[in-house]
Amino acid sequence: MQTKILLDESRIPTHWYNIIPDMPGPLAPVINPRTLQPVTPDDLLPIFPMAIIEQEVSGERWIPIPDEVREIYRLWRPSPLYRARRLEQALGTPAKIYYKYEGVSPAGSHKPNSAIPQAYYNKQAGIRRLATETGAGQWGSSLALACSMFGLECTVYMVKVSCFQKPYRKSMMQLWGANVIPSPSEFTNAGRSILAHDPDSNGSLGIAISEAVEDAASRADTNYALGSVLNHVCLHQTVIGLEAKEQLAIAGDYPDVVIACCGGGSNFAGTAFPFLSDRAAGKNVRCLAVEPASCPTLTKGVYAFDYGDTAKMAPIAMMYTLGHDFMPPGIHAGGLRYHGESPLVSQLHHAGLIEAKSYRQTACFEAAHLFARSEGIVPAPESSHAVRAAIDEAVIAKEEGKEKTILFCLSGHGQLDMVAYDAYLSGGLEDFEYPEEMIRESLARLPKVNL
Repeated sequence: MQTKILLDESRIPTHWYNIIPDMPGPLAPVINPRTLQPVTPDDLLPIFPMAIIEQEVSGERWIPIPDEVREIYRLWRPSPLYRARRLEQALGTPAKIYYKYEGVSPAGSHKPNSAIPQAYYNKQAGIRRLATETGAGQWGSSLALACSMFGLECTVYMVKVSCFQKPYRKSMMQLWGANVIPSPSEFTNAGRSILAHDPDSNGSLGIAISEAVEDAASRADTNYALGSVLNHVCLHQTVIGLEAKEQLAIAGDYPDVVIACCGGGSNFAGTAFPFLSDRAAGKNVRCLAVEPASCPTLTKGVYAFDYGDTAKMAPIAMMYTLGHDFMPPGIHAGGLRYHGESPLVSQLHHAGLIEAKSYRQTACFEAAHLFARSEGIVPAPESSHAVRAAIDEAVIAKEEGKEKTILFCLSGHGQLDMVAYDAYLSGGLEDFEYPEEMIRESLARLPKVNL
């Protein structure tokens, strides 16, 4: 009757799992936004170290984790797997609910799983400074932490609405030595262009990416680091699912459904990809990506080539998208306010190998409230989407009178998101409608790629 299932530090994975060899068909090429031709390694060298570029395109199923990275992982990995018995009792469900808790990292989320190796590879390449973007602040604080570990400077362009909603995330980044700039800003051409058009812009991840990429490309000592979307980030995050599989084996269990929130896709990929690899061996496991109803990339976007950022500086990728200049409403789950989706996650969804569902934020906070009262942990607003879906799956099991094993990733804690919880508890939390007209206008401006 264990509540938490722990692994010894010696069980930290020695390799990341690369899903590319197991994808349904070849990957679509990534396109240079200037030439509209497939990207070459030389195109990426101004912003990424060669080790990261090699991981982005690698066809190897297993990629070794450097000892220096595993040594830092030891600060919080392996993360615990919990059996949510009190939540099960509150729901009166026959389902077994497990959650993999990534909030135990120093930055309070899953994001250091990629920030640490990215900082390591850049340090090895002789880079002095990293520039990045952040939405809710979880990636920015994680990269700030990683840069402090390896003696690198760090500049973070933080989406303006989140910067004001979550001031203590900014404080965390500054505590670890980062320079935090609300985005859009006057420091880049991309930021100035947005402000000229909309001086009161809330900002978006697409805009913040534009600013960070421009910053990195303009300085020889600086590279860019991305916290989601790209293949190498999804790769690094697979430590989550790999550990969870081993922990569930200790419990003598295996999930019927694996659930994670999905913005750019890194948390979902890290949790679900190692289980998707079991499908070829005959395992019947569902994988469910959960997103906001106000930014429903997988559930209402189109599968097309689009820019990864608003200013059209980042590469063009085949992905589910709402349009690169779509401005999502200012929901509290700032880490899920991205117009696009990981090309890997997108292709899997397009092939019907994964499912997607969207929720309004009030429903997610209601689920987070029940979870906090039963399990004691306050979920991050992003994680509350996974909590909502897990509860719904458990309720369905109750209605059907069937046993079911549910695994979800609690990707971060919400202890720095109390402004959002105050709004929920006071009845002031607003549900944003799906802005169909705005998305239709944005989709009309997708790039024309002819290969």
